[in-house]
Amino acid sequence: MHRRKLGTQGLEVSAQGLGCMGMSWAYGAGDEQSGLATIHRALELGVTFLDTAEAYGPYVNEELVGRAIAGRRDQFEIATKFGFVINPDRPTDRGTDGSAENARRVCEASLKRLGVDYIDLYYQHRVDPQVPIEETVGAMGDLVREGKVRYLGLSEASAETIRRAHATFPITAVQSEYSLWTRDPEDHVLGTLRELGIGLVAYSPLGRGFLTGQIRSLDDLPADDWRRTNPRFQEAAFAENLQLADRVTELAEQKAVTPAQLALAWVMCKGDDIIPIPGTKSPARLEENAAAADLKLSAQELEQLDNAISRDAVAGERYSESMMALLNG
Repeated sequence: MHRRKLGTQGLEVSAQGLGCMGMSWAYGAGDEQSGLATIHRALELGVTFLDTAEAYGPYVNEELVGRAIAGRRDQFEIATKFGFVINPDRPTDRGTDGSAENARRVCEASLKRLGVDYIDLYYQHRVDPQVPIEETVGAMGDLVREGKVRYLGLSEASAETIRRAHATFPITAVQSEYSLWTRDPEDHVLGTLRELGIGLVAYSPLGRGFLTGQIRSLDDLPADDWRRTNPRFQEAAFAENLQLADRVTELAEQKAVTPAQLALAWVMCKGDDIIPIPGTKSPARLEENAAAADLKLSAQELEQLDNAISRDAVAGERYSESMMALLNG
């Protein structure tokens, strides 16, 4: 797989990354052996940019990634995150902690769980409204100066917050949900990133799997799958959104590719400064996704896709009310 520069600070990663969260958490029971096999296959295909976080599990996803990269750490670019208040007994409860102390504490713990000497890209997972971003990023910058972190990132941050953060210490990447059915970064964030030379890491580029065309009803999801609580997967919204996914399938069939490949190609064709990180715990799905990196779309095809899922057509918020409140709008 070809590689792309992520931002202008010097980080280079595979043109498509791998979201590791679902190997351990959120999308049904984790399967460590499948997760390990998927990461090993990713390396063979040149997908070397791995995304994890303290909150995934919590903790166990970083440990899984650490086992997968053992003995070949230098062949991967590892991104992880801090910033949530973690309660292992109630992992779905969410609060934020952007304090300097937490930034350092989590970094040290993540290094141990990953079994590495440094983290390539260290994100603040969610902006803490109670802590000035300058304080948080200042502490993160200290970790760079100490050699424990190479580059800094933010996740789901507003344009104003990004500017303030970048003025404190150079930000390499901002991670936000971005896909055919989540265009929010196009409003203000993407332009700001391009002005400042910051890359965009697009998580959930397949609409949490909805755009693959493989999910036809909630019965297709495991009983403990987080998506069962997501507004876009609720009954009325599901039916409306299914029509949008079917349109993507139709366009994919015309191009003789899978819906997932078409949706990923759309993201990748939106700019060389965008890196999608589709998640999977299946080597076969990984191979399907990785093939999208070589897929070219014409201006007409991009326009067809833009029109297939207009922003106003998607039913439901992308998170529950409590989780939407954690976004830095």
